[in-house]
Amino acid sequence: MNTPSPVAVTTVTDLQSHIPQGLGTDLHQLVSDLYPFCRSITGNGVRATLERLSTCIALDTHEVPSGTPVLDWTVPREWNVHAAWVADFHGNRLVDFAASNLHVLGYSTPINATLTFAELRPHLYSLPETPTAVPYRTSYWAERWGFCISHEMLQQLEARGPDAQYHVVIDSSLEDGHLTYGESFLPGDTDREILVHAHTCHPSLANDNLSGIAVAVSLRQLLAQVQHRQYSYRFVFLPGTIGPITWLARNQAAVARIDAGIVLSNVGDRTSLSFKRSQRETTMVDRAAAHVLGTWHEPGATIAFSPFGYDERQYCSPGFDLAVGCLSRGIHGTFPEYHTSLDDCSFVDPAALADTVAAVVAILGVMENDATYLNTSPYAEPQLGRRGLYRSLSGTNVDPNRELALLWVLNQSDGRRSLLDIATRASLPFKVIRDAADLLLEVDLLQLVTPNPPTPPTL
Repeated sequence: MNTPSPVAVTTVTDLQSHIPQGLGTDLHQLVSDLYPFCRSITGNGVRATLERLSTCIALDTHEVPSGTPVLDWTVPREWNVHAAWVADFHGNRLVDFAASNLHVLGYSTPINATLTFAELRPHLYSLPETPTAVPYRTSYWAERWGFCISHEMLQQLEARGPDAQYHVVIDSSLEDGHLTYGESFLPGDTDREILVHAHTCHPSLANDNLSGIAVAVSLRQLLAQVQHRQYSYRFVFLPGTIGPITWLARNQAAVARIDAGIVLSNVGDRTSLSFKRSQRETTMVDRAAAHVLGTWHEPGATIAFSPFGYDERQYCSPGFDLAVGCLSRGIHGTFPEYHTSLDDCSFVDPAALADTVAAVVAILGVMENDATYLNTSPYAEPQLGRRGLYRSLSGTNVDPNRELALLWVLNQSDGRRSLLDIATRASLPFKVIRDAADLLLEVDLLQLVTPNPPTPPTL
């Protein structure tokens, strides 16, 4: 993935107009590059993934030793797999890790044995409802071994009978090592932070969650070009569940500075965007996402918080109660490709990846540039024409949204309603309202009351 050419961008809102052409192709290439790596919650596949990301962005890699207490959990032993197969009596490999790293049950313990099919059968996992797909399954916290295979292959093995013999090999290691995660920090004009999270624990699954990783990398590159960022940005690339738990345990000082966050998952398929709200449901990020998706060219949806899903549930746990939501396209568990070999690179659409980046930039732009103003000429409508803000001849070809936005901002700027409040009520894109406010500021028709980011509330 190429680093975008530098452009002069003053604010994050301005960045919306500078999304590079061809970005989707670059993002899809990064997904393709990362697809072969055998990732898990620990191990060399995660390290290889982070090493590849470090060629795109500045990235600090952290290693946390196995056995380290992290809140109510303990960092597990490190797992790596080198080879695995099921071979018939003639040595033909019917199931082979070299063909797909999904074939091995995640965190499988080693085995090298000759087994009958009757003995092998309890260790085989398939999807009868999707017979051509290989499922993705793991056993992180209970020691076992197994193979994930298509249901068609399972039926072929069953047809050979219970006494057919197979050479079963899983050349893996499960031993003290480290949990590895990546972090990239981008300082802003204040120490208030926005967190962007992507998980790194899935093997060859393109949408879940290589798409999230690619979008996060692109956002880090683009935001670095903005001259004035009100917020600082912290990008974290973590294995699921144990990753954010470990990060939260090790970063209490940073947690206190986080005003909002977005978890990115399943953001590359061809369905519409959706935003799962934070536990508090009415925070700035919740409102910004709802507004952007509601006015997007392909309107998206917001869905209620639930303590199930991706790692937003760790950040939203009652002890932390951070304003972190989850942006997705396909919702986990609701599409047939989910957690199967069908979630390959062809399932991820370059245009959808680029569109996700643009949507997140729009959401961040709202959070960066929202503010509250007071109309300095509140008694009836001020004369905009003599200030060069209104057309002098009716019926001329002027963008009606521009003039409508000016009127909305003037009417609603009572010192209590923010620009986001106005944009939401007017059903106009936030950038249109923000641009109108800038014009009115230039002619002294607005006075700033509350800047952004405001002082964080006491919870």
